[in-house]
Amino acid sequence: MTSLRQHLQRRRLADFFILLLALVVVWQIASWLVGDEIVVSPAETIAQIGVLYRRPTFWGHFDATLLAFAYAASITIVLGLGLGISLGISRAAYDTCEPLLMALASLPKVTLYPVILMFFGVGFSAKVVFGVLHGVVPITLFTMNAVRNMPAIYARVARLHRLSARDRVLHMLIPAVLPEIFSGLRLGLSVTLLGVVLGEMFASTRGLGSMLMGAIGLADFRTVAAVTFMLIVLATLLSSVMLWLDRRLHHGAK
Repeated sequence: MTSLRQHLQRRRLADFFILLLALVVVWQIASWLVGDEIVVSPAETIAQIGVLYRRPTFWGHFDATLLAFAYAASITIVLGLGLGISLGISRAAYDTCEPLLMALASLPKVTLYPVILMFFGVGFSAKVVFGVLHGVVPITLFTMNAVRNMPAIYARVARLHRLSARDRVLHMLIPAVLPEIFSGLRLGLSVTLLGVVLGEMFASTRGLGSMLMGAIGLADFRTVAAVTFMLIVLATLLSSVMLWLDRRLHHGAK
């Protein structure tokens, strides 16, 4: 069994590097065909990242994005799990809210930007709210479905042992559904990062999103490519860590 697991891990790693190499090749070919001034080559992008790293102003933007994401992610997790568990426990609440949340999930969040800007203005609070808006719905939906699909035996055991509502949630419900809702956390945190960056593009003067918009305005395609690449790497690292934890939880739950 251990040998098979190691083989699968090596296979996944090999597939990852093959995919990565293919993407780099396609990127380079596109740069040759369209022109390096429009589609910046991989080598030029990496070189521009080195240039940005040496600029003191870059780290202020980078720190601003990480700080906003940390706040948005914390609020998203607490709010999403709280709403998901509360709505999932009640059948009536689930049947009422699930269609509404699905509709909200499909709504382009850009339509809500003017409202958010009106209430929170341009700055840190607005981009945090943008991030929360993107991430809280998928986490809530995944949590609701995980709670509703929990085996009935858990409820019978809780009644048998006369557990309080608090003990049911903390010691039975959350451990039972955690492996399933972790998939929602993975998706929710990824789109939370996207929401923060979008918020910086339209509602902030600090952060990688704001830096990206400034570079677009100046037609600085090398900086656009470098910042975009860094954001992709950040999102990929976040998703990879969450996927690793997700697999560990599912493996431990078996």
